[in-house]
Amino acid sequence: MPLLEVQDLRIELPTRRGTLAAVDGVSFAIEPGKVLGVVGESGAGKSLTGTAVIGLLEPPLRIAGGRILFDGRRIDNLPYEQMRRIRGREIGAIFQDPLTSLNPLYTVGRQLTETILTHTEMTPTQARRRAVELLGEVGIPSPEQRVDAYPHQFSGGMRQRVVIALALCVNPRLVIADEPTTALDVSIQAQIIALLKRLCREHGTAVMLVTHDMGVIAETADDVAVMYAGRIAEIGPVRDVVKNPGHPYTAGLMASIPAIGGPRDRLRQIDGSMPRLFEIPQGCAFHPRCPHAFARCTAERPEALPTGRTLAACWLHDTPEAVDA
Repeated sequence: MPLLEVQDLRIELPTRRGTLAAVDGVSFAIEPGKVLGVVGESGAGKSLTGTAVIGLLEPPLRIAGGRILFDGRRIDNLPYEQMRRIRGREIGAIFQDPLTSLNPLYTVGRQLTETILTHTEMTPTQARRRAVELLGEVGIPSPEQRVDAYPHQFSGGMRQRVVIALALCVNPRLVIADEPTTALDVSIQAQIIALLKRLCREHGTAVMLVTHDMGVIAETADDVAVMYAGRIAEIGPVRDVVKNPGHPYTAGLMASIPAIGGPRDRLRQIDGSMPRLFEIPQGCAFHPRCPHAFARCTAERPEALPTGRTLAACWLHDTPEAVDA
């Protein structure tokens, strides 16, 4: 049974131009111990989806449709205090910039122990011992000494490890990781990825990994959802999406990644750019940039259609006229 189910999620943004759909009809599920990678360009709606799951959408953004189920219970309509308890105890969050997640006035040990004391029955002594253990688990050297250091005394990679320790300090069942490796160098990225994979393996934690880096997705995720203009273009097992993409947008993303040892030709690119929220075209949002577009693409919005082991929102998998396109 999935731990997290997102069903037909719609997030709206009221503006002077009218109400815009920032996320429109997004559905996916994550089982315990699995990693779902959510990938796409900036503005595709991937971070908003993660923010909606943890109940931290900033007004005027609002959930206007669909449901979010955690362990079978609906959480998108809970009162703030009830959601805050779930967010701290059962759902952890790792954000892109560790400086915005850590209070510069408190030591990392104080921030960890306060979080542990808020959500568990531990004594202050037990909470501090747990904080030291956590720092060691995420790879902070000499955790007994570093527990009393302030955030500015850590490097960027070490701060991100502290943020991960904060997210994991009460053993949440689900972690929303929003671009957790973007600001880090490649060697630190590899260590953070290994840490996330170990969490899934040892604790059965489910992870929603939001990123724009297909390399991180290929290395970490079990399944991947490719988002475009607030919708899921393709979703399925990561190996199938990477090796045999069923959506032209996914194929373009894969083709734009240079191959190590391959011919040194010009990098392939997808012409054009993703539409703004108030300019999303009718039909398939990708059709102005798609080399395979035909008449139906401009008129009807495609639903998720089976293509091998993945689901792709593309009429190429539904109509015989597409074969000749």
